[in-house]
Amino acid sequence: MNLSPKLETSHKIITVSELNRNAKVVLESNIPLLWVNGEISNLKQYPSGHWYFSLKDTHAQVRCVMFRHKNQHIEWHPQEGAQVEVLALVTLYETRGDFQLNVETMRRAGLGALFEKFERLKARLEKDGLFDTARKKKLPAFSRQIGIITSPATAALHDVITTLKRRMPMLPVVIYPTSVQGKDAAKSIAASIVTASRRRECDVLILCRGGGSIEDLWAFNEEIVAQAIAACVIPVISGIGHETDFTIADFVADKRAPTPTGAAELASPAMEELQQRLNRQQEILQHTILRHLENRMQRIDLLAHRLIHPGERINNQFVHLQHLRERLSGNWTYQIERKLWKIKVFQQHILSKRPDFIQLTEQQSRLTAQLHQIFSHHLDTLVSQLRHQQVKLTHLNPQSILDRGYSITYSLQGAVVRNVNQIHIGDKIQVKFAQGQIDAAVTKIKKR
Repeated sequence: MNLSPKLETSHKIITVSELNRNAKVVLESNIPLLWVNGEISNLKQYPSGHWYFSLKDTHAQVRCVMFRHKNQHIEWHPQEGAQVEVLALVTLYETRGDFQLNVETMRRAGLGALFEKFERLKARLEKDGLFDTARKKKLPAFSRQIGIITSPATAALHDVITTLKRRMPMLPVVIYPTSVQGKDAAKSIAASIVTASRRRECDVLILCRGGGSIEDLWAFNEEIVAQAIAACVIPVISGIGHETDFTIADFVADKRAPTPTGAAELASPAMEELQQRLNRQQEILQHTILRHLENRMQRIDLLAHRLIHPGERINNQFVHLQHLRERLSGNWTYQIERKLWKIKVFQQHILSKRPDFIQLTEQQSRLTAQLHQIFSHHLDTLVSQLRHQQVKLTHLNPQSILDRGYSITYSLQGAVVRNVNQIHIGDKIQVKFAQGQIDAAVTKIKKR
């Protein structure tokens, strides 16, 4: 960034509008977006929704504007005298020539340091493998008892208990009371997790708290809590804050829920859903048993039908044997008669196909005469066509044209010159006559 003024003086006279416009361009093109810390004063919110205020410290102040489409994403409302940090573009309001900041976003002072601390711890724990999917434990399909780690005074506990009663009323719940906000909250949360892990009286743990600012939720961003969750032998579900709130505990936990209520839904199956599944399984089981019984009864009927007295079976086989004997005798007679019939057919065929030599000789003589006649006519036709082609060839022969006094001009590459545009003065050419050819050079070109 180089804003050093040029010492040379320009003799061009400009207007105030041009001066302000040039100054605005210089500021916006040389100073990037940057974070500025200061105290809010003279805060005004216009009916349009835009915020106008000054940002000051002990020695200076600067005008600021934050337009409605940008300040509508701020979840808190700034107050007079609040210490804030703004991400802004340094610019100039041309109409009045006011130096000002166009604010993109705003946060309470000190949050930047918290965010940096959050990101550093997150990166280190991720490198240590605490966020790996492979180390996360699966939630039990049916929990015999659920543990809740939270403050007894929070609304989050009431939401979780209400959801559990609605989904699975008979499911026992153990509450591990702990502080979820304040100086020693992280140590208290970690101690409760360690206690629950040591007792192993629950199948799953819910770590929950209601929504709040990053400072309110900071206890869940401490490393001591993350290490306690990672070391816990019981699967841990985190339900901290709102859906948009993320803490270190969320990344380490075996399962993250968007809200405390969502955590309770993950930890407990709905009784109505289980009843419906059980009814469907019962129907399938009854249908399967019924089909199995029907198949068995049908098989018994089939076996009973196939069960025959030995005497009756022998008699049936004897009858079948007699039937086969009759078929064999009849088939033998049929085969003999069939062979005799085929012999008679072949004899008649031989007699009908005996050649008549006299007739064949006469037919051969006729065909020979026809062949001589056709061949002679075809030969005459070919001779006539050949003579006709000779006459045409004589007329089209280039030598005949040359004999009449014409000549053919070739370029040095051997191409026939048909147009004066194909050659230029100084080109070498060849001229072919009826008798011989000459090499020549072009000295003059005449175009019609």
